[in-house]
Amino acid sequence: MIRDRGMMKWQGMMLTEHVAMLKEYNQDIKKEPRPELDEWDYDAIQHTLDAAIKSKADTKIKRWKNGEFIYNRGTVESVNLQKREIELQDPFYLLTLKLDEIVDVTIMD
Repeated sequence: MIRDRGMMKWQGMMLTEHVAMLKEYNQDIKKEPRPELDEWDYDAIQHTLDAAIKSKADTKIKRWKNGEFIYNRGTVESVNLQKREIELQDPFYLLTLKLDEIVDVTIMD
């Protein structure tokens, strides 16, 4: 069985710029594209947020930010249309989320 050092023997031949470019390339590959929402999707999100505010129900919000999806769960406290933000109370603290980042809203109850 051959026991060589694997990639260690080639690392001395790579410049730091090449390593940085490879890391950046790997991060770009992992990014997911932003989903394209039409007016029906925005209308469904608005109705679900309205129902969540009125019923104070447990809500799951799916956001897209910097190439990845982020999930938050809690109760929607308020919607500020001037700042385009919503306040979501989770068990630990109050979150302020941008409306432009929201992709999907689901009532969990």
